[in-house]
Amino acid sequence: MIKIITSIVIILFGIKTAFAQIESEEIVIKNGEIELPGTLTFTKEKSPLIIWVHGSGNVDRNGNQAGTPVKANYIKEFRDSVNKKNIAFFSYDKRTAYKKNYPYLKDTKIRDFVIDVETVISHLKKEKQFSKIILAGHSQGSLIAMLASKNIDKYISIAGAGETIDKIMTQQIKKNNPMLGVIVKKQFDTLRFKGKIEKINPFLVTIFSKKNQPFLYSWLQIDPLEEIKKLTIPTLIIQGEKDTQVTIEDAKKLKEANANAKLVFIKNMNHVLKTIEKEEDNLKSYYSSDFPLSKELIETVVQFVNK
Repeated sequence: MIKIITSIVIILFGIKTAFAQIESEEIVIKNGEIELPGTLTFTKEKSPLIIWVHGSGNVDRNGNQAGTPVKANYIKEFRDSVNKKNIAFFSYDKRTAYKKNYPYLKDTKIRDFVIDVETVISHLKKEKQFSKIILAGHSQGSLIAMLASKNIDKYISIAGAGETIDKIMTQQIKKNNPMLGVIVKKQFDTLRFKGKIEKINPFLVTIFSKKNQPFLYSWLQIDPLEEIKKLTIPTLIIQGEKDTQVTIEDAKKLKEANANAKLVFIKNMNHVLKTIEKEEDNLKSYYSSDFPLSKELIETVVQFVNK
């Protein structure tokens, strides 16, 4: 009996020691009036650092969105997984996810998100505690990370679009409603050439509201295929085969635009990076953290980071 108790104590001590190797810091990084509170997790020894760049919406540092049913927790799960592989990680509440920023969001354009990322990079590089810095851009963040990749060592695109935003949104809407898809394209064409839309289709008021138009206009000016061509650093493109928002064709286009990039397709991974066995669980995984993060995703990222 004594031997059994002793072994349990040793095991528990070993677990405690392993967890103690991961340190966590709460940091607030400022870009002018904008505050970007985030979590930095790292090992005591010098290690590579992944900085996460969010997708669209009011995404917080863990991958959830207040005021919506989205509670997939995928960024936190990603953080915990790479930390176990001795890779540091930083993610922050996107400017649109932090209430203190609300008074300053009125004129936000796509390149303001880029400046946020550049500010984060500059802050963390000053610490000089990381062996290299990698940007991991998810969804919309794939494009933003491309634009912010001047002073980093490696770049990862996860579920990144291979078209301008007008083409992506038109395709997504056209899948469910072909007629509305035609109207969306016409509205985007008007926005592209005139810079604004005077007559908004009643079915598209949420997308093309007056307050959204300047941001959309700034976004559709940027072509991810042109931007990824400019990258000379090691580049990894990851696309889940169960992603219903971004397609395998998008990933192929990104790869064609940058022949030196590595392209990896991950079986059964969806847009929020979860492993999905049943089609009916795809949408459910956005609303719950119960679905497992893709192990193949983590293995692919870790191998790329450590290469």
